[in-house]
Amino acid sequence: MYQFILIIHMFAAVSLIALVLVQQGKGATMGAAFGSGASQTVFGSRGSGSFLLKVTIGFVIIFFSTSIALNYLASKAVKQAEQATLPLPLPLPQQNSVLPPVSPSSIPLSAPTSDPASKNAGKTN
Repeated sequence: MYQFILIIHMFAAVSLIALVLVQQGKGATMGAAFGSGASQTVFGSRGSGSFLLKVTIGFVIIFFSTSIALNYLASKAVKQAEQATLPLPLPLPQQNSVLPPVSPSSIPLSAPTSDPASKNAGKTN
């Protein structure tokens, strides 16, 4: 679906560029006023302006609608990729679970140290 919309989008973009380059500017009709009045009779008495304007507006609508559709599809794909990479949430602890009580006698007074004699016992020279 994304590739199909992208192809339509590219076609609309190229068509818009071509249509804008084909259209005449506002001052281009001044030459027709001085003797070449039949220069725009192919598209009617009003010239090609109204026809090309309608076609250009059509391609502008297609271009912007495909832009919005491509943006929506891309953001949807990014959200799905983010959800796939997120780790699963940890289960919540039970409300009625109680930790065992800690008494002062169960707390060690000093950190255990290793005996140097036991380290040398496993080594052979």
